[in-house]
Amino acid sequence: MYRVRLHGRGGQGVKTAGHVLGNALFHSGYEVQDAPRYGAERRGAPMFSYVRADRQPIVERGVIQRPDLVVVIDDTLVAVPAAAVTQGIDAHTTLLIRSAETAATWQHRLNTPARVICLNVTEADAVVLSRLGIICAGAAARLLGVITEATLQRAIEEELHEWPVKIIALNVENAHAAYTQVREYAGCVQEGVQPVARDYARPDWIDLPFDVADIAAPVIHAGATSVEVRTGLWRSHRPVMHTERCHRCWWICSSFCPDSAISVGTDGYPAIDYDHCKGCMVCVAQCPSHAIEAVAETQFHDTSQ
Repeated sequence: MYRVRLHGRGGQGVKTAGHVLGNALFHSGYEVQDAPRYGAERRGAPMFSYVRADRQPIVERGVIQRPDLVVVIDDTLVAVPAAAVTQGIDAHTTLLIRSAETAATWQHRLNTPARVICLNVTEADAVVLSRLGIICAGAAARLLGVITEATLQRAIEEELHEWPVKIIALNVENAHAAYTQVREYAGCVQEGVQPVARDYARPDWIDLPFDVADIAAPVIHAGATSVEVRTGLWRSHRPVMHTERCHRCWWICSSFCPDSAISVGTDGYPAIDYDHCKGCMVCVAQCPSHAIEAVAETQFHDTSQ
């Protein structure tokens, strides 16, 4: 059975990528499961989807614990523990990361026995985020080695059938480009075998002494601590205020912000709390004077470090 886990942020097409890959495997003659997994939050929040494919009926359920292929659409998630990108990977796993860094860099950073493959980031990726999932699905299809380009195109066209023809064609073109980019690794992902109960080995437990709640887990055990949860780490874009265009209407952006991350100072200008702004861009859509602009988060961070 093939077990694939796809990680990304809400709004990057993770769910769509799972559907496309699942449909392509189905049209290739496999029984398929595909499902997204996320909580109440959406845009910018870490999420993942998973795909199982087998020639036999699939009775396995739940989140994939031992993936054969892990696809990372947004490489900033690798450092986020809650995203669980590296959970369950081993020497059998192939890790496909969409990144401007090299595979050798990621291999060194992660110190993992898994095979690491990097899908190059292009300028077009940064401009149209909705295509990222399909781009990575195209590369994943090639790594599995059982999906033809024609089948991949069919799956994309079925998934996006309600979209304009030009958009569908652009997604197909970018998926084919990713499919071609990883051609030297075609078929490198091998079907995994689920371990049986008799092979279970008891883990080596680590004894962790109990600390008082105020020290060990203030977010869980103490009230009024949500400020400590830096949800700004979820952003792929951030809203940037242009005061020269701001009419100081003082209430629209701050009222519409679902996380109360915008406050208004005594001078009448809004201030954005980037520690807790999730990048939903509601303020950008609501500002009547277009004084707030969505800017890619990569422009504010040096990704070479």
